[in-house]
Amino acid sequence: MNFAHSENAQALIARLQNFMREHVIPAEKIYASQLQGGTDWTQWRQPEIMEELKRKAKDASLWNLFLPEDGARLTNVDYAPLAEITGRSMIAPEVFNCNAPDTGNMEVLVKYGSEQQKRDWLQPLMAGQIRSAFCMTEPEVASSDATNMQATAVVEGDEIVLNGRKWWSSGIGHPNCKVIIFMGRSVSADDTHTDKHHQHSMILVPLDTAGVQIERMLPVFHTFDEPYGHGEVSFRNVRLPLSAVIGGVGRGFEIAQGRLGPGRIHHCMRAIGAAEYALELLCERALQRVAFGKPLAKLGANADIIANARMRIEQARLLTLKAAWMMDTVGVKSAMSEISQIKVIAPNVATDVIDAAMQIHGGAGLSNDFPLTALYAYARVLRIADGPDEVHRGVIAKLELKRTTNRLAAIGDVSDV
Repeated sequence: MNFAHSENAQALIARLQNFMREHVIPAEKIYASQLQGGTDWTQWRQPEIMEELKRKAKDASLWNLFLPEDGARLTNVDYAPLAEITGRSMIAPEVFNCNAPDTGNMEVLVKYGSEQQKRDWLQPLMAGQIRSAFCMTEPEVASSDATNMQATAVVEGDEIVLNGRKWWSSGIGHPNCKVIIFMGRSVSADDTHTDKHHQHSMILVPLDTAGVQIERMLPVFHTFDEPYGHGEVSFRNVRLPLSAVIGGVGRGFEIAQGRLGPGRIHHCMRAIGAAEYALELLCERALQRVAFGKPLAKLGANADIIANARMRIEQARLLTLKAAWMMDTVGVKSAMSEISQIKVIAPNVATDVIDAAMQIHGGAGLSNDFPLTALYAYARVLRIADGPDEVHRGVIAKLELKRTTNRLAAIGDVSDV
């Protein structure tokens, strides 16, 4: 395995670090001051400082870094450290047009979109002119099993008709959100002739389409994640031409798997970046703060906490890089176990390290004077988003047992599993 970065990636790492230090980090307080701060999401506005930062990022050619096809043309291994750098700031991903769910939606359109779909939606997304949302999770079923999906996408003549209710539709509250990717069942639930992984479709839905209604924004840890939001959305007899279907009817699961693989690398590396930042803040506080006549770093088991945090971050980073390398060399399907492993490990490491940093900061760690609570919420959400820990552990165990079964079968020593 070779995790060495290309010359292009090395140059981008240096430029991105400088941009973050000179422009993004100093703008965080300005960004926060320009938010509306209300629960009425219809009044949210994009902070002016964000548009200014995006213009600067474009001018610096630090734009669409995640796209291997039409962006910076980086491998997953090359993009991983860039995602880690942006994980140090909650506003950084949008600055560089590398924020979810837009990244996944753009990848879907690059790989599966028609030329018309690319002109209508991919191009403005890549230009940062609009934002998007992804509607897959549903409130009435356990969405960790996507085959439970109740929302429908039924073909009627030359139209497709959508019905259902979705929630945790991240980004749908953004004032610049203009399009949704909706996933729904294209055949009846009792259809026995169609494989369960070929019963769903993905459809591009302009947000202003008749029958689409944003019901509310869901708070996370008592905040609404302004200006992005996580919406509950109803679809009532939403009619669209068949040209709105991505890749063809029945390809929803195939597209979802292609979408989620790279996105999990991005999320995990950003989580590792958040953990790195938290560890830096922890160490600074532990050296500067004195209690009982000693710096906190020399009290109790704090030295062990610091050492364990460093070791766990390094382990998580190496495993994530291995998963990225496997995606680059053997593809997503062959890296499924490693992708699931990092999806469990990275957010758990991040939450533990950030929690330790909060503890070292005392009451200040629970305030908005430091970014720790926001980083913690992001990392904790990742233990559920894109599949909960339990589902990924199930994938890992299934693949491990399959390897053992195949090995035993090869030597003629296997029983039914």
